[in-house]
Amino acid sequence: MGNEKMSPIDQPRKRVDNPPQRLQKKSRKWIYLALILVVVVIAAVAIVVSQNLLSPSNDNNEPEGNPVALFDTSFGTFKVELYRDKMPETVDNFVKLVNDGFYNGVIFHRIGDNFMIQGGGYYPNGTRKTSPYGNIPFETSDVKHIDGAISMASTGAKVGGAAEFFICDGAQTFLDGNYAAFGVVVEGIDVVRTIASQPHPDSGDGTGKPDTDILINNIIIISS
Repeated sequence: MGNEKMSPIDQPRKRVDNPPQRLQKKSRKWIYLALILVVVVIAAVAIVVSQNLLSPSNDNNEPEGNPVALFDTSFGTFKVELYRDKMPETVDNFVKLVNDGFYNGVIFHRIGDNFMIQGGGYYPNGTRKTSPYGNIPFETSDVKHIDGAISMASTGAKVGGAAEFFICDGAQTFLDGNYAAFGVVVEGIDVVRTIASQPHPDSGDGTGKPDTDILINNIIIISS
């Protein structure tokens, strides 16, 4: 009997775990995976929350899209949308000067009824104020000199300006393509008209310095 071969039925059988034990192991595996997933989600949420807390609020920052400038003058306030999407270099130059406080306390030194009001270059005592950044290149687009348009003043047609600007009182189509219009008054055009109609000596072209100083108290960039 000792030399007889075992029949298949007598050979050692492979140990088979108790089915309930296998189920318990699988259950524990899925529980561990679920816990890991929960930890990952919690960590991701914590990172997002911390970034939002650390990031400065956008309430006081420049708005998305085209910025809007609020002009506070001695004759009242008005708002101008600046067409950064069409005149980026000109608008960025203007916004930089505004944020520097460059225009605070200067005057509208040249006005003309049914033409325009020009400012950004002189103090009330006549002292000239020049941009610390110098002239910028002449920029063109399809922005027209419609009623209320703001444009760069310069020494001549198709010449880049620096800091001085003018705002149209009525459409001035003859200026299209020769001066860099870069926005338009969206609120308070009546203030522009009042400024343009103030008494002034005629310098020969219907414009001149107002008899009474018209101050730009300040300009700030606000949301639209």
